[in-house]
Amino acid sequence: MNRVKSANGLELKDRLVAINRVTKVTKGGRTFTFAAIVVVGNEDGIIGWGLGKAGEVTTAIAKGVEAAKKNLFQIPVHKGTIPHEQTARFGGARVMIKPASEGTGVKAGGAMRAVLESVGITDVLAKSKGSSNPHNLVKATIAALGELRSPLEVAKVRGISVEKVFRG
Repeated sequence: MNRVKSANGLELKDRLVAINRVTKVTKGGRTFTFAAIVVVGNEDGIIGWGLGKAGEVTTAIAKGVEAAKKNLFQIPVHKGTIPHEQTARFGGARVMIKPASEGTGVKAGGAMRAVLESVGITDVLAKSKGSSNPHNLVKATIAALGELRSPLEVAKVRGISVEKVFRG
């Protein structure tokens, strides 16, 4: 995990989710290239993901980080967890994320854990169903996070106070 500075002055941390070795068979033999999926976040509600492909692992990771910095999203994080339950799917991957009480930790595996920790969520329950392909899991998790609505936004739409949103 490295710290990188984005163009708009954010202090972002990058996490490598997966590296895939790709083989191309040509007349002259096999050519190996690498595809790296990377997640960047400031651990305070901003997240981005990127895919880098190159002949060397380090170059692929660097390209992935650059792609991720161009693809940033703002996610509502409320007291270290998410405001409400959410599901999403991308390809064959289905994810479900639920808010958890303080002290629970990040109950998620692999690719989902990297995304949730990068966005700054400290307490959450997560479940993935279907495909375990890291590319689709990252995209499905970010899709679920992108559909979240902040408590302030919900209160404004309903015309009530933020405290009433959580009391029911």
